[in-house]
Amino acid sequence: MSELFDAVDALVASRSPLPPPEERKRLRIAHGLTLEEVAAALKVRRATVSGWESVRKPTEPRGPEREAYARLLKQLAELYPAAPEEVVRAPDVPLQNAATGAAHAQVPAPQVPAPQAPAAPGPEVASAPEDPRSGTAAARPARTTGPTTSASRRPGARKAAPAGAPAGGADPRFENGPLAVVGVEDGKVLAYCTGGLVLDVPARSLPSLVEWTLKEARLGQPRLSRPGRDADPLLVLTGAALERYGLPAVLTEEERLAGRLPEGHTAVRQLTRAEWRLTQRGLGPWARIYRPANGSERACVQLCIPSWQALDPRHWGEAGQLPPAELARVLGVYASRVMTPRGSTAVTGLELMTALHPPTRASEPDAEGRRRSEHNPGSLGKDPVDLMNWPPCEVPDGHPVLTDLPRFHVRGPGEKLFEEAYDWARPMTDAECTLRHLVGIDVNMAFAAGANGLSVGLGEATHLKAPAFDPKLPGSWLVDLSHVDLSRVKVGKERVELDGSLLPSPFTPKGDRPEGPAWYATPTVAYAVELGYGVAPLEAYVRYENSRYLDGWYQRLRDAYLATMADLGVGADLAPADFLAAMDGCKDRDPELAIVTAAIKATVKGGLGKLRERPRGEGWRPGEPWRALTRPTWRPDIRAAVISRTRINLHRKIVKHAAFTGQYPIAILSDCVVYAAGGPSPLDFLPYREGKPLPGGFKLGVNPGLVKYEGSQSVLWGEEVRDRFDAPELNLARYIKDGTVTDADSGE
Repeated sequence: MSELFDAVDALVASRSPLPPPEERKRLRIAHGLTLEEVAAALKVRRATVSGWESVRKPTEPRGPEREAYARLLKQLAELYPAAPEEVVRAPDVPLQNAATGAAHAQVPAPQVPAPQAPAAPGPEVASAPEDPRSGTAAARPARTTGPTTSASRRPGARKAAPAGAPAGGADPRFENGPLAVVGVEDGKVLAYCTGGLVLDVPARSLPSLVEWTLKEARLGQPRLSRPGRDADPLLVLTGAALERYGLPAVLTEEERLAGRLPEGHTAVRQLTRAEWRLTQRGLGPWARIYRPANGSERACVQLCIPSWQALDPRHWGEAGQLPPAELARVLGVYASRVMTPRGSTAVTGLELMTALHPPTRASEPDAEGRRRSEHNPGSLGKDPVDLMNWPPCEVPDGHPVLTDLPRFHVRGPGEKLFEEAYDWARPMTDAECTLRHLVGIDVNMAFAAGANGLSVGLGEATHLKAPAFDPKLPGSWLVDLSHVDLSRVKVGKERVELDGSLLPSPFTPKGDRPEGPAWYATPTVAYAVELGYGVAPLEAYVRYENSRYLDGWYQRLRDAYLATMADLGVGADLAPADFLAAMDGCKDRDPELAIVTAAIKATVKGGLGKLRERPRGEGWRPGEPWRALTRPTWRPDIRAAVISRTRINLHRKIVKHAAFTGQYPIAILSDCVVYAAGGPSPLDFLPYREGKPLPGGFKLGVNPGLVKYEGSQSVLWGEEVRDRFDAPELNLARYIKDGTVTDADSGE
């Protein structure tokens, strides 16, 4: 009989009523539990518990998890019965600086103990939560929900950061993290910070919000290099916050095209009256509000407005639609591992270069003990290259240095440095058509890997006639490489015979064999020598002042990517089969961290693209300067060198693979390569032996420069697509991921 009773109890429990998502979240927070702790206890993923608490798209637990979850909530409800929200305040007392004890603002202090702030996004504010870096309680504005008895705090609880969230540094100036997402809940303005912290915001206007941020919020990020400067605090304004501070929810079409609100807008006038200034980009999606620096003291706050398209969905996915706490987590992880966003991912990628190599530094003290600003060695300096001193071959069409060219003149490879990523394909051979699958592999962070260890020029170029080639000297070389025959090349120390007709040329993005002298960056010419062929440059523009300027940039972005992928369950030391299994569905394990990985990769590509930024409207006409030319970081030569090295790195692996296996690529698009294979997995054609890859060839793994699985389709699919568009050389690498072909290959 007892077994029947147990079965009945289990049946009833399987349909146990659950409180609404808001109440589930309140109960968890009241007891100081994190999402991770609940997930671990119930043996589910953190994202699963978050879904159970989601107000927008709640999910319901099933099976034994529902029974256990209902039991947890029932016990918590007995401890913390639902009650109207109550804010417990005491008379105003000075807020003490954690480091000096100096009072700098008047804020309410909690009268009685309140729940400890949990780690997961979305908590309410706990009074005086324990600082995760020092283990001491930091006084701050407090807002509590639920009962405020001693039973609502677990003794000795710490505010632990969620998986993938930054813990922050020990600098007390920035104890609340680099940024906050400002939202409105129950009529009260709240600032959602990293690590699950939420602050009350007393500001009633945009100018007072800026003042509060600088004086009380303790937001910001320490400098990334000694001569650099600390990152300004970043405020992300939600739609509700925009309404509260008198800003439009979306920009009009005219404002969107202008990239800002008009100067006559009420919010802009408010800032002006309060003696705040805006940069040239005005009050737009990424706004910078400041007062002129007083010595080394900066007074500057940056705004990010997602509903004004500040977070491009191509790079940030659905980040702009996340609730405030979740958005704070995404941007906080990115800020802690890369840097506080300064604009788009492209802008941030470029700013990261400068943050790691500031243009100036303080000199040694003189006889009177005074220091002066001086050039920081290894940086690009504070002044751009003189417009008319640019080598004509390195600049894009329309540059002022090209004004003497005839109108509508099209420069060929003998006049223009054209180092770009691959876009190459060829028809399949009969033997390849007998195989069943086309498999794509993709190089992880290929352009970051191309930047690693690369010497690039820092100063202006020196023009040489008929120079001897020096592979260690960054520059652009006019040289004829048409004599390089891919049918017979050196691989290592040996010459090997290959089918050159099945290989792309390493010297052109389209894979065509050069037909005469052309301009190349140093890595391209050096590769011709590596393949066993002599070179005789006709002229060159070289840079004797050079360094491995991008090494620190690469290392920070690499570490950010690897740490975030590790949080997604993809480690750096996995065996090939384990790596493929870990990559399968890794984005679904934590969609928020998946957004971060996409943003990191976009930071790499966008930052390098910014090195040769073209005119962006501005009423520009060919031959006139454009705004980007005034930056020291406008360096098309550095961009060309990175792309050259990235393309050469890929070609070297292709040649090594062909020499060892007799397999040749079908198509290449940037960092994706497609091979015909007998099975749908990369392991069906990559020559692993006892778990070890071909030395110098393709290797599966998460590190930059290693490869991952991109996708596979059938050989019949490939032939059908090419027949449909009557394009025997349609680049199948463009569509290998999901097989969707919307139009013929445009080559763009």
